[in-house]
Amino acid sequence: MNSPLPPPTTQRDCMSAATKRYKYLRRMFKFDQMDFEFAFWQMLYLFIAPQKVYRNFRYRKQTKSQFARDDPAFLVLFAAWLCITSVGFAIVLKLGFGQFVYFLLYVIFVDCIAVGVITATFFWYVLNKYFRPSTEVQDVEWGYSFDVHLNAFFPPLILLHFFQLFFYNGISFIIFLLDKSINDCVLGLISHEWFISRLLGNTFWLVAVLYYMFITFLGYSSLQILNRTHLILTPVPIVLVFYIISLVAGLNITHVLMTFYKHRVL
Repeated sequence: MNSPLPPPTTQRDCMSAATKRYKYLRRMFKFDQMDFEFAFWQMLYLFIAPQKVYRNFRYRKQTKSQFARDDPAFLVLFAAWLCITSVGFAIVLKLGFGQFVYFLLYVIFVDCIAVGVITATFFWYVLNKYFRPSTEVQDVEWGYSFDVHLNAFFPPLILLHFFQLFFYNGISFIIFLLDKSINDCVLGLISHEWFISRLLGNTFWLVAVLYYMFITFLGYSSLQILNRTHLILTPVPIVLVFYIISLVAGLNITHVLMTFYKHRVL
């Protein structure tokens, strides 16, 4: 009779990191081998029940000896959402085709990949060095840290790069989709300097940042090999204080960053 699988805290990897990366990248363009239905399920549950997504990561560790995804379907769908939301930005910011391409490349390679690599590397290094109870305990995979970043980044992406666009220029955005000859932004909501504009725009950012931090916390707290993961939520009071200060000081975060997005492609 076969012995049961050891728990994730003691089971060692049977494949090197290079081998895992090779297998992952080899499947990148084999769409028939990707489980897009399951990847879409994960994206949906990142909004309504992110804990269920990380239960699947633990199950993968027991069955495939790794926490990180071995199916690139989630990454492919993530890239598709980046393209879709970038089209929305191009419409709202009235970017030309060349500017749109530059903006899309910037979002993919800087905002997503570069920031993701830096963030994943930071958590991978700090958690392995200071949050493991012993060096004898298995370390956190870098690929898992990158997956946690993608998981945490997806809800803010949809909130800020999709839903927020309908409020930035309000009804004007919808009218523009129906009649491109109309470009009046008077009907804008977040794009104004009113208090309600700041409140709405800054609240979008507050929810997005808290979502990112919460899902990141869930990702690492689900690993039994780490201690004191609650410290990941330490910046939450700072974020809340900054939110209140921005409202009082008249800082419209969405308007500032939309202006930055537009000027960086000009």
